[in-house]
Amino acid sequence: MNLALDLTTTSSIGYPVIFFGVLLGSIVPIVPTGAVVGAGAAVAMTTTGLSLPLVLLLSTLGAYIGDVATYAIARLGGDPAVRWLARHQHADRVASIREQFSRRGWQIVVVGRLLPAGRIPVLLAAGALAYPWRRFLPTALIAALIWAVAYALLGVASGGIFDSPLIASLIATALVLVVTVLMAVIARYQHRAPDAGKLLRGGRATARLLLVWIIVTAALRAFDALLPGFTMTEWWQPTVCALILGLIATVVWPLILRVALPFALFTLGLGSFIVIGAGALAIFNTVPGVEIENLRTAVAVTIGMAAVGALMSSVLAIDDDEIFFRRIARRGGTPKEMPHDTPPGVIFLQVDGLGYETVRRAVRDGDMPTLAAWLNEDTHTLTTWHTDWSSQTGASVSGILHGDNYDILGFRWYEKDRDHVMACAHPRDAAEIERRHSNGKGLLSGGGAGHGNLFTGDADHVTLTMSAVPVLGKGVRRGRHAKTGYGYYTYFARPVNVLRTFGSAIVDIIREIWASTSQKRRGVKPRIKRGGFYPIARSGTTVITRDVVVSAIIEDILAGRPVVYADFLGYDEVAHHSGIERFDALAVLRGIDQQIGRLHRATRLGPRPYYLVVLSDHGQTQGWAFANRFGEPIEKLIGRLCGGEPSDISKVTKPRNAAEGWQMNAALAEGGLIARRLRGRVERAGVSRELHRSPSGEPGEVARVAPGVVVVVSGHVAMVSFTEHEGRVPLETIEREYPELLPQLVDHPGVGFMLVRSSEFGPVVLGRDGLHRLATGVIIGEDPLKDYGPHAADLIRRTDEFPHCADIMINSRYDPETQTASPFEPHVGSHGGLGGPQTQGFLVYPTEFVRAEGVVGAEALHHLFREWLTELGHPAPAQTGKPLSEAVPLP
Repeated sequence: MNLALDLTTTSSIGYPVIFFGVLLGSIVPIVPTGAVVGAGAAVAMTTTGLSLPLVLLLSTLGAYIGDVATYAIARLGGDPAVRWLARHQHADRVASIREQFSRRGWQIVVVGRLLPAGRIPVLLAAGALAYPWRRFLPTALIAALIWAVAYALLGVASGGIFDSPLIASLIATALVLVVTVLMAVIARYQHRAPDAGKLLRGGRATARLLLVWIIVTAALRAFDALLPGFTMTEWWQPTVCALILGLIATVVWPLILRVALPFALFTLGLGSFIVIGAGALAIFNTVPGVEIENLRTAVAVTIGMAAVGALMSSVLAIDDDEIFFRRIARRGGTPKEMPHDTPPGVIFLQVDGLGYETVRRAVRDGDMPTLAAWLNEDTHTLTTWHTDWSSQTGASVSGILHGDNYDILGFRWYEKDRDHVMACAHPRDAAEIERRHSNGKGLLSGGGAGHGNLFTGDADHVTLTMSAVPVLGKGVRRGRHAKTGYGYYTYFARPVNVLRTFGSAIVDIIREIWASTSQKRRGVKPRIKRGGFYPIARSGTTVITRDVVVSAIIEDILAGRPVVYADFLGYDEVAHHSGIERFDALAVLRGIDQQIGRLHRATRLGPRPYYLVVLSDHGQTQGWAFANRFGEPIEKLIGRLCGGEPSDISKVTKPRNAAEGWQMNAALAEGGLIARRLRGRVERAGVSRELHRSPSGEPGEVARVAPGVVVVVSGHVAMVSFTEHEGRVPLETIEREYPELLPQLVDHPGVGFMLVRSSEFGPVVLGRDGLHRLATGVIIGEDPLKDYGPHAADLIRRTDEFPHCADIMINSRYDPETQTASPFEPHVGSHGGLGGPQTQGFLVYPTEFVRAEGVVGAEALHHLFREWLTELGHPAPAQTGKPLSEAVPLP
């Protein structure tokens, strides 16, 4: 006994044993290197013969030199040497690791060092791929240090409990062996698990959790030194407390989730930390030598530890998605069994506002690698579809989900009979729109789910859906027991989700400020002001709602729901303010593509197979905003022409360049063909240019730009309504009462064409140099629709039939040479009308589906999707209850 004790406490023997033992075991795996480090650390904790820092240093150096030597053999050695090194390795495992090196080389090296039997395959793969020395050397050093600290902590824990060096070293060795065996068993179990379990292979999850445990242990030691009211007196206490925190978060928390859910929800998840902090306060104070003064201190420790854990798990993650999936799988329990004849599900993922040409370039340039891989592997097909005249989310999503977008004129439009501006983004208006268009047989009826949409599509399960917001307030849902907003609830009830999402949101706010400043510094044009509240609003669409939607879709997959439709709004929001292909818009697009890849892999977790369809509801056309380009917004221009108060142009925009001013005046004064004809009609009718009208009627809640005149804009479309007249006001009446309005508008360089209804000729499209009578197809002069696509006349003719079609429908001017147009809203990229990429949505769908060719209009897209579902074996829709919005009567 004395001899053994002397050997373990003699530095002249102990240090060489540690160094050479680790070195030898790192080259020839015959020495249990982890046990050597753990035993050395235990001796250092119980005697003065060894120094713990020196044990860590020598262990790190031994592991580092051994790994470098092994890598050198794999990279530079001949075939016999490499075969000797790989003699006990599975070729499939080495090949799998090689595939991952292109994306996560340094992470693979770090985690491979921690895994049982993981180091050699990683080094073999690195050598075979000629992983650069300049990257390998620092990465291997970091990996060796983390590995040494991990196993030394086991020795520190045993040395802190036992005073005898021999017992402490034996216990440390036993702990190392137990951990090693446990990791190997977990790795083997995961390797043999069904497909859902194969998302995690080789013990990577175990290694990742071990890393986080080590870092949280170190962070607890730092909190002990920095945070008043939190005290730990022994070496082993941070390790034990880190383990306790982990157990509370992963084991205890799910058990009390149902109780804590309302509290967590209404505090946006922050209440979760109070609950966990209370648990930590109660349990920590039972650990000898650990003292937490009060609940506030416990909550601070909990938040700090969760932040450290979330940050480091993201930084050190390998396939972080896999951890995410595993957590959700545990939350969802065992996947439910489904009959063998259950048809595959379909997940429709809408990338809001992404045009066909933009997605083609993004796939080509590597900004959407997930879609690029599908297309390259010929599993999916990319095509385009043409929107309605109203190329915006309200009309498109209503048509896609409900098969009906009749009388939806824009994202906002005026209804004269109610003196009300309908807004798709207003909850009660969205509910009313759905009430008008839903028959209970929408695309998502029969157990489907919808997330982040304007309308429900008659889904049983919805999250962040505008038309369902009034239903939340009433606590009703179609008379059925489906869940509304469930994805939001469960997501924000989890502490790690809260920290990760809000941390990412802060990063996104910083990115937006940097991107906006960069545009100004580089003089990028066109651009708009992006300050104020916008950076915060942007993070809501690019991060917060995105994360909630992804989490909700994963829940749908686990539940085996037949059809899912979700909208990723982030790109559309950023493209509005930045531009359709600016670097920050493409960065958001890359993030969305990553989420699509995550969901594609997640489909393996569900009880039924799934197909993924990716599409957009419209594109965007870029250009200077109308007000910035021409000095006043369209509302003030029309108000001025209709006898309203003169617009104060200096308050709208900065003074324009003098050259731009006179050229604009010259263009307006010259006048085009149709402007001259309109003026001639007015003069021949003998109408005075002076405006004499009775005062406007009651304006209700809708502002007038002039007495009796309402203007509502929706992207590239402006709608003018004359409230003193019931129904549609004919062209002849407009000419008589507002003689300068039509000539000035049709000749304006920012106006492409206008739709009016003539008592004599029916619907007429007016342009600067020609007109198009839609009823007869007669064109006088140059066709005003020639630059707006082959479907323009049919789409405008359909809109003319809408009951709430405005008296004048104005579409912005599109320049086919520059592919730009000036939106009537303060946007850079915009949509809502005809002209350019805004009408060209895209569709990526499985190659085995019925081909999508020549799709025009959102209603046609709905019928195509319904045909796909029928071909897969989904039953025909049957109304299962009253449409959602019937539960929300309008005031």
